Amino acid sequence: MNVKLRFTGTLAALAVIFLAPVTGVQAQSTGSAAAAAPAKIAVLNVRNAIVATAEGKVATAQLQSQFAPKQNDLQNMQKQIEDVQRRLSEGARTLSDEEKSKMQRQGELLTRRLQRGNDDLNEEVTAAQGEVVDTIGRKMLDVVDRYARENGYSVVLDTSAQGTSVVYGSSQADITQEIVRLYDQAYPLKGGAAAASAPAPKPATATPAPAKKPTP
Repeated sequence: MNVKLRFTGTLAALAVIFLAPVTGVQAQSTGSAAAAAPAKIAVLNVRNAIVATAEGKVATAQLQSQFAPKQNDLQNMQKQIEDVQRRLSEGARTLSDEEKSKMQRQGELLTRRLQRGNDDLNEEVTAAQGEVVDTIGRKMLDVVDRYARENGYSVVLDTSAQGTSVVYGSSQADITQEIVRLYDQAYPLKGGAAAASAPAPKPATATPAPAKKPTP
């Protein structure tokens, strides 16, 4: 989902470090060897992983369908504003002052309505996406925790977190695709396999071009 994903609630744990417990040692020699061994570290792009899951793809398609009507309304309003600007420009010498003033007020009203509608839609989309991220992220946290324990990772770093200190992560250390695979196994879709196999659609975000104040 080229979508705006944010971490909420327990998802804050996904933005930092997962620590797996270190098993105790039975002999002094084994303890020395374990202490000398470097920590096993993996990197995970949580945002990409959430979007890439079958559940994430279906949620993206649902959000796009849900907000498409409002986005179309905003796009139509933008076209109306552009039409007013065009008529004002073409009629700069032929329109009366009263007609120009009326069209300017119309353009200003449409511009304010467009801005309010755009702000409202962005808020609704952000809230809906946050719910999706929270739902999938909570379950993904369990998948990552189990994977780290079973494979001996002591640290898993989220490369998609804002302010992350990760400047490099080798492809061998990246477990994103593996986590997506394990997540889809643990939480298979019910009757939605066809939708999940389709390419992820673009996010439903309304970003119409800013309307300029019509001028004669």
